[in-house]
This record gives sequence, structure tokens and C-alpha cells, in this order.
Amino acid sequence: MCFEYSVWGVEKVERYVIICFMNKSVDFKNKTILITGAAGFIGWYLAKRVCEENSEARVIGFDSVNDYYDVRLKEYRLKDLEQYKNFTFIKGNLAEKQAVTAVFEKYHPDIVVNLAAQAGVRYSIDHPDVYIEANLIGFYNILEACRHYQPEHLVYASSSSVYGGNKKVPFATDDKVDNPVSLYAATKKSNELLAHAYSKLYNIPSTGLRFFTVYGPAGRPDMAYFGFTNKLIKGEKIQIFNYGNCKRDFTYIDDIVEGVMRVMAKAPEKKQGEDGLPLPPYKIYNIGNSNPENLSDFVQILQEELIRAGVLPEDYDFEAHKELVPMQPGDVPVTYADTSELEKDFGFRPHTSLRDGLRKFAEWYKEFYKEA
Repeated sequence: MCFEYSVWGVEKVERYVIICFMNKSVDFKNKTILITGAAGFIGWYLAKRVCEENSEARVIGFDSVNDYYDVRLKEYRLKDLEQYKNFTFIKGNLAEKQAVTAVFEKYHPDIVVNLAAQAGVRYSIDHPDVYIEANLIGFYNILEACRHYQPEHLVYASSSSVYGGNKKVPFATDDKVDNPVSLYAATKKSNELLAHAYSKLYNIPSTGLRFFTVYGPAGRPDMAYFGFTNKLIKGEKIQIFNYGNCKRDFTYIDDIVEGVMRVMAKAPEKKQGEDGLPLPPYKIYNIGNSNPENLSDFVQILQEELIRAGVLPEDYDFEAHKELVPMQPGDVPVTYADTSELEKDFGFRPHTSLRDGLRKFAEWYKEFYKEA
């Protein structure tokens, strides 16, 4: 489904942008695509989509398969990817430069999508070393490999966390993001700065994607919707931060992957500056639902969908299992994406409603954990 809407520019000239809600088939014929973090949430969905729609593309998945969360989920994702003849998996640590270089040397990827990272805001407070290794050293190794093997396009995951405590909403990519409130956010902002420098110095086309609260089936258990569900079925209390007054721009996984696919296929253009040196072929985009939901409403929808799917009984006493608590260190009160740049350049914006997305999660959860 597509529709037209008008936008008024600085010169008050009306233009029309086509926004498509349908998935767009992107042609990667004869391309070799390296996806790091392929056993992770977004990496799995992306690798699966590319393999399904592009039988003549070669997809190389790279992942350390660490135990930050339930390894069974990562194994489940990798087992699913085994069905594709054009998928190859390599187990390795991004922080080991030799392992990264070996992959580039053997496969010479045309497109690199770096989704491997240590995620989680709160975890970064007590485990800073892991973030420095995975998010800084690991990303540096990717950049160095791109410098020497010159892929057509480097796409990498940034995060909405770079906006920190910005008061202006929605968050736009040209907003100032110099005051991170967590180490995780600082590493993601550092990724953007490093990518810009490499794009400038070595003319590497790179695009950073600031993801906003990604959720869906087979997602990360440390995310609120998944963690809440795990606790509720055990009869444990869930903690709702900032007394339920936080707002999050929940973005369904299919919308994230659709955005990534379109971005992958269109690298920033290489241009020469007035000084005869390359202008950095570098872009940043937000990918978010542009519809922040109050945490209290989110919990209400989640409980309704868990009951509907049969994960929890109809008479479950939710009130007895909720605890309203203050804001936690590293958290921000609101995330809200301005996706106008994504819409302008790719004719797409995320659209899946929170209820539809949580319904799909609840149905998957029921099926995946049915034996338990």
C-alpha cells in the first residue's frame, strides 16, 4: 500500500513524496553480503529476508554467539538460516582483527552490514569492558577491513540512545547528540564519528541507522516486552520505570528490516569537494515508528495480547504483579523518531501498530515455549 502526501520546503514549494507501506523487493543479484551479528535479532531477520528474495546473492553471516542472553534463541535463528543454500555462517569475534580480515580476504563482500554489538543500556553500567571491545574495537576492525577491501557500501547499526536527554522531539538526525547518558550510547555515537572519518579519509560509502526500540518474535530477552513476559509467567513482579511515564517509539522488526534493505541498495554518492578531495559519502537515518507509546499503555496492550494468545490465563492478576519504580540510570524519558529523511530518500516509513506487533510476539512466544 502506497500513498502520496505533501511536504512544504523552505521555499514554500509543495512537493509530493510517495510513502510505501508494502515490502519492496530489492535486487542483490550476484552480490556478496556480509552481515555481522547474524545470530542476533535484527541480523537473523535481515539474513533470512535477503536469502529468500535473492537466491543469486551470497550471504555471509558472522557472529560470536555469546551468552549475553539465552543461547537457545541464537541457535534457533542459526538453525533456521541453514535452510538457505546461499547462506554461509562463520563463528568469530569481531574484536579479533585477524578473524575479520580473513572473512574480507576470502569473500570480498560487496555490501557490509554491521549489526554485531553489545546491546543494552543498563548492562553497560556494570560491564563497560564488553562495550569497548565489541562496539569500539570490533567496529574499528570492520572499518579497517573496509579500508583495505573497499566494499560498495558499509551499513551499520547506531541507536536512538545517541539522542540522550534531548528535550526537542521528534529526534532529527541533524540534532546535536554530544551528551550521551550511557556508555552504550557513547559507543554508538563513537561508531558514527569513526565511520565519518573513514568515509572522508578513504572514500568508503557508509550509512548509519539509528534504530528505535526494536521488538518482535524471537527478539532479545533483555527488552521490556520479552523480559516482562518471562517474569509474568513465573509469577514474578515486573518493574515499570519512571512510574509508567516513559515513552518509547516501538518499531516492529519487519519495518526495521525493510528500511535496512532499502538503504543497503543505495550507497551515498561519491563526490569531489572544491579542494579536489573526496567529500565523505556518509549518511545517517532514523528508523522508528514515529509514534511514541506510553509505557503504561504498552504494558496494558502486552497483557491483553498475552491472554489472547493463551500465554497467560484470562484471570491473571496483573495489578498484583506490577511495581512502579523511579527512572533508572542511563534511561531517557522519551524516544521519538523523525523519519522524514528516510521517507524522502527511500519512500518508506515504519507503520506496524504496537498491538499488531505484540500480537505476533505473543503468538510466537506461545509456540516457542509451548513445551515449557
